[in-house]
Amino acid sequence: MNNSKDIVAIIPARSGSKGIPKKNIMNFCGKPLIVWTIEQARESRMIGDVYVSSDDYEILKISEDAGAKGIRRPVELATDTATSEQALLHAISEIEKHKKIDVVVFLQATSPVREPADIDSAIELFFTQQADSLFSASIADDLCLWEISDGELKSVTYDYKNRSRRQDRKPYYLENGSIYIFKPEILKKYNNRLGGKIIMYIMPFWKSFEIDTFESFELVRSLFMYMCGHRQHCFNGKENGNKLK
Repeated sequence: MNNSKDIVAIIPARSGSKGIPKKNIMNFCGKPLIVWTIEQARESRMIGDVYVSSDDYEILKISEDAGAKGIRRPVELATDTATSEQALLHAISEIEKHKKIDVVVFLQATSPVREPADIDSAIELFFTQQADSLFSASIADDLCLWEISDGELKSVTYDYKNRSRRQDRKPYYLENGSIYIFKPEILKKYNNRLGGKIIMYIMPFWKSFEIDTFESFELVRSLFMYMCGHRQHCFNGKENGNKLK
């Protein structure tokens, strides 16, 4: 990979949340939730600066204390109807007032079950495959999905009349929301994080859960503790400071 590339991470984190109030900074395994994603990005060997875009002073203060650079997001870009793409475009515009960006790594604080190695492997794949955009995904080959079409149930991912073994089914891929990588010009051209040559970075299915409800919070917490439990410490090597609580 070309180490001269300027790669930045952007973590959008607005204050409003319908499912869980103040979700991005709620206590998660002993730290504000967003701090884990900031630390993962900072532990990456390839990411330079880490930015957090938020309309909330408390989120920005916590993020800056964790080593990120804060970007104050306008209130109109932090509503329920505002898109992540709008927040990303604003953040990129602010960053480019001071520096050139070659590649953006977009991380969501609500998907903490990832490791710095996942981020670096995804970046390496992005450059190796000469991609314009990348999303992380997991293989969903054992999901029997249905849809309601014209008032009738229809199987989507398999033929229920000829139920085959899981191993024989065509694999489907779940966009898991953990890691997105793209060139800034792709977002500007398509108003979409994905465009041009799109590739996938495959992650284990158990790393594909995100926090949206209190029930999913408990599930993700268990998965995160499982991930960290297989290591002496998580991410930054500070054995005492990073133990799960």
